[in-house]
Amino acid sequence: MSAGGRIRPVDAAAVLLLDRSGHGVRVLVGRRSTRHVFMPDVFVFPGGRRDRGDSRLTVAGPLCGTEAERLAVRTPARTTAATLRGLAVGALRELYEEADLSVGCPKAAGGPLPFAPDLSRLRYVARAVTPPGNPRRYDTRFFALFADECGVDLMSLRDSEELRELTWLDIFAPPRLEMPDISVMILEELRNSLQVDPSLPFGRPAVFFHTKRGRFVREIL
Repeated sequence: MSAGGRIRPVDAAAVLLLDRSGHGVRVLVGRRSTRHVFMPDVFVFPGGRRDRGDSRLTVAGPLCGTEAERLAVRTPARTTAATLRGLAVGALRELYEEADLSVGCPKAAGGPLPFAPDLSRLRYVARAVTPPGNPRRYDTRFFALFADECGVDLMSLRDSEELRELTWLDIFAPPRLEMPDISVMILEELRNSLQVDPSLPFGRPAVFFHTKRGRFVREIL
């Protein structure tokens, strides 16, 4: 707990996995369990809190330099490069744990993952801090990832205890599932970026949603 009894946000990361194999672009979401204290029974992107071990895992490919630089913007002075790398690793770890999708190079058994995560195709697109007053608070970084660029096998997609009813949403259609407001806002930002340039070039600014002097604001990183 921080001063005044306010809950300190915990580092987290999520993946907006994009499928552009058809006529449009779809993003993967799943329904959170009703057992969750935070955002139960709604559809969200695969993701979760950063584990301490994420920063120590060997990766098959590092973050693109521009994405690593922007990921460091507006972070505490004590934040290390390993911690920031751990956010990207955590995003891919959660994608594996929640949807059974591996992004990286297979490796020998042992360790928390059966593959070395490849961070090189992740685009840092958004950051959101849960407002005060919630039972859980997260400082979440959102990464976009084109499925065809990273070689992920979409046929291995499976539900998990964390995310059920995995489904693909057309980014350019009105949301048809119950989603948190912040997820809808990030989808809108992603839609706008894709309309400007469907390739989502590396180095584009990321949006930052957070509370400032009691007001929920949108800034650019």
